[in-house]
Amino acid sequence: MSRYIITGGKQLKGEVSIRGAKNASFKQIIASMLTNETVFLNNVPQISDVRITTSIAKSLGCHLNQAGEHCLELNTNEITNSIVPSGTGEKSRTSFMFAAPLLTRTGTATVPTPGGDKLGDRPLDRLFDCFSHMNIKVLETDNKITFNTDKIVGTHYTFPKPSHTVTEVILMTAALANGETILDNAALEPEIDDLILMLNGMGAKIQRDPSDQKKINIQGVSSLKGTEHSVICDRNEIVTFACAALATKGAINILRVKPDVVKTFLDTIKNMGANVKVGNDEIYVEWTKPLTSVNIETGPEPMFMTDWQAIFTVLLTQTVGCSSIIERVYPNRFQHIENLKNMGVKFNLFNPNITDPENYYQFNPESDRPEYFHGVKIYGPAKLKPADFIINDLRAGASITIAALTADGKSTINGVEYIERGYEKLAERLWSLGANIEYIKT
Repeated sequence: MSRYIITGGKQLKGEVSIRGAKNASFKQIIASMLTNETVFLNNVPQISDVRITTSIAKSLGCHLNQAGEHCLELNTNEITNSIVPSGTGEKSRTSFMFAAPLLTRTGTATVPTPGGDKLGDRPLDRLFDCFSHMNIKVLETDNKITFNTDKIVGTHYTFPKPSHTVTEVILMTAALANGETILDNAALEPEIDDLILMLNGMGAKIQRDPSDQKKINIQGVSSLKGTEHSVICDRNEIVTFACAALATKGAINILRVKPDVVKTFLDTIKNMGANVKVGNDEIYVEWTKPLTSVNIETGPEPMFMTDWQAIFTVLLTQTVGCSSIIERVYPNRFQHIENLKNMGVKFNLFNPNITDPENYYQFNPESDRPEYFHGVKIYGPAKLKPADFIINDLRAGASITIAALTADGKSTINGVEYIERGYEKLAERLWSLGANIEYIKT
């Protein structure tokens, strides 16, 4: 079990470059398998989620070459296996996305049930429902899902609630379907638009409706070609480094970014009193005075991203007053709060009084449990105490890392393999900003 040893209390200052997005890169590796021609992906982060995805892709017939430190050359001349292996497949919560290239090229796909972080159930009912309209049959068993089709057909489908990952699976599948597919109430996340850009570079015909960005039109084509594409910047990394700087009362220049992808976050910290300057491809964030409390709700783009809330919680512990977060995307995403309690954070978990929870929350009602809380109040500023931790979740691990950087004294974080799922060389990059952090790999 690898670990960080952090002696906190130092201001973070300096410059950091942002890597390619975790939530775009591994999906685009999967999308490369839609064609038998060569695809070059640039700005691919060196993280374990990418390594898991490439391992699965190889088992299905994809040939990969590391063309540079952050560039992959991929060619799937032939799909040699339509079954995603259970071992590596169960490690990834999105191994079911391989169904798209497998179905379009072989007519069948078998994938393990989703794994990944422990955020509550990950229902695939929206995917199954849309697939059924596309002449794709679904068979579920206890630990695997089998898809079959003799001909994928286009459809007009309205998502009951926007779904980021399912939208991407349907885009890949519909790109090679027979006829036209129209998706209504589709998700708006920038990673989706980056996938559309890649697919169109491969010869797909996909367009958002100019008058309704939640409507996507896909004209199915008979085949796709190779392309070269650069993965979009990771907005979770941007928020992580910005929160680390502000929580430690420091300043940071964040390079190689698209500021628009974190506009909601930047607007939020500006309102709290942070000094924020935005350039074409960089963001400067500085603590100049005590930050004020704020109330946020997570939700689909353009709302406050659910992946940000665990990291943002640490920043809220350093603000003046009572802040609140309401989690609307996942039924159970406050596991990191107990860790912060051990560091001296004062908080109160609660459930908001919502008159129409079925429409207010993005998760399915059957995923909820009486013991789950959907809101938390954070009372600041808090003087954080060092502590020792064992983590089992990516974003919670990142939040504890920021908390340890903020606390005076030595903290040990075990299980940082989870952090490495989404951050490339995080300890090394934090060290370059002045953090006292030691990475012990076992």
